[in-house]
Amino acid sequence: MALSREDVQGIADYARIALTDEELDEMTAYMNEAVDLLEPIRQYDLDGVDPTFHPIGDLSNVMGEDIIDDSVRALPIDVALKNAGSTRDRYFRVPSILGTDEDEGGIA
Repeated sequence: MALSREDVQGIADYARIALTDEELDEMTAYMNEAVDLLEPIRQYDLDGVDPTFHPIGDLSNVMGEDIIDDSVRALPIDVALKNAGSTRDRYFRVPSILGTDEDEGGIA
């Protein structure tokens, strides 16, 4: 399953990598060596083996629902904002990253 010079040129074009003729020849040889290293794996009998798309199998992201549970101790807003450099109402105020608002002194 050797890669042709045209295959490697196509891969380089797709990756937007400019290669000189000499670099293309070197890269073709290098990539064919890499493919050859995988040949022993191709010798395994994999009939009936399901493909794995994640090394841990059916891993899924488990997230809790966003609900307020009054039975759990919550941090009061005044305590959360106590050491903030700047606040407005019940929110933290932070420097703007999109520019400054002269009325606000650069703090959003």
